[in-house]
Amino acid sequence: MTDTQIDRETWLARKPVRSPEMEQAIFGGDVGEAADLPLDEINPLNPHLFREHRWHDHFARLRREDPVHLNELGSAGRYWNVTRYDDVRAVDGDWKTYSSAEGITIGPPVGVPIPESISNAASFIAMDPPEQTMQRKTVRGISAPSSLRNLDDLIRERTVAVLDGLPEGETFDWVENVSIELTTLLLATLFDFPLEDRHKLTRWSDVVTSIPQPGGLVESGAQQRHEIRECLEYFEGLWEERRANPGFDLVSMLAHGEATKDMPAAAHLGNLFLLIVGGNDTTRNSMSGSVYGLNTYPDQYDKLVADPSLVANLVPEIIRWQTPLSYMRRTATRDTELGGKQILKDDQVLMWYLSANRDEDVFGDNAEAIDLARPNAERHLSFGYGIHFCMGSRLAELQLRILWEEVLQRFDRIEVVGDPERTFSAFINGYTNLPVQVTRKR
Repeated sequence: MTDTQIDRETWLARKPVRSPEMEQAIFGGDVGEAADLPLDEINPLNPHLFREHRWHDHFARLRREDPVHLNELGSAGRYWNVTRYDDVRAVDGDWKTYSSAEGITIGPPVGVPIPESISNAASFIAMDPPEQTMQRKTVRGISAPSSLRNLDDLIRERTVAVLDGLPEGETFDWVENVSIELTTLLLATLFDFPLEDRHKLTRWSDVVTSIPQPGGLVESGAQQRHEIRECLEYFEGLWEERRANPGFDLVSMLAHGEATKDMPAAAHLGNLFLLIVGGNDTTRNSMSGSVYGLNTYPDQYDKLVADPSLVANLVPEIIRWQTPLSYMRRTATRDTELGGKQILKDDQVLMWYLSANRDEDVFGDNAEAIDLARPNAERHLSFGYGIHFCMGSRLAELQLRILWEEVLQRFDRIEVVGDPERTFSAFINGYTNLPVQVTRKR
């Protein structure tokens, strides 16, 4: 018997190391500054760090002192926070050792039942080959080069219309009026979803990724489940319609794909939410992050205004700097070693893309900043790595590029005029409100 096996059996036999009160203080409540905490109490999964935009120092300390960092919660068991670039790539590139099949966000320990409404919502991002390969292939055509060429003019036309309709000299919310509007319009097109109902897609995307809390976007798990059922019922109608009259859209592809056509609509709830969140949250938060980031680093904004060709550099640099999805989870399929630490079978492993994208060893001492001259920005891990590399990456880049090409033609400046409000989530690194004013070119 190996030392690793002894460690695992000892752990399985004991109770959680923290009391519920301490767990609430560390995970669910406020958290101190990174420099003031004992190393073993640093838990970057705390959503308060993201809503308050205080996560930077916590990850910087872990990268320096403990880049493969163990936490343990009664609700989730053991989980490792992987914070350096090379380690994140190593995990993401080894699906046989680090499986997606147990889920892609933090969850109960392996073997603990998951609520029925969630356990049935499997998606191909939460699968391993060969199932993952077959189901992903079903919808891959939507992001093929020919599809992107067909969408280019439509995206530009809608972007122009949205930007031309913005008020000048008035404060408005960039998130709602631009980022959400543009991404939801495109998402509705990809699903061939009724445009008059398109904001349902935004709502469902926000609901499924929200943490239920009093006064929050959803106040309880019951409300969350109710709205997820509404989404399923809506798509069941579209499903039957597309079975009879297919088109070139994501619902039709799932309804007629060889690997998915015999599955009932309910079994596709996970894939639908994957495509909704993937097409909505990620791009919209890059759009909002680009405005906030360029205001945070005005010298870079000045360079962009002076040389609009820098949009080509802006796109990967903003996606790196914002990192709209902070992490993805994997689950160890066997005892293994990572960064000198013993990872036990069934341990959860969180790949913190957000931290890897700020790894000083890869992106330099100014990795926390936006730098439009960064020579390797395209090496970011915001789209993942390996078999789960984001299928819609080129579409996201296209939307962001067109947005800024059109912004630079119309506005002298987009000025952030107040503090942003941020998503209460450690998974979605995003914005719920960004007050701005625009000044048009004369």
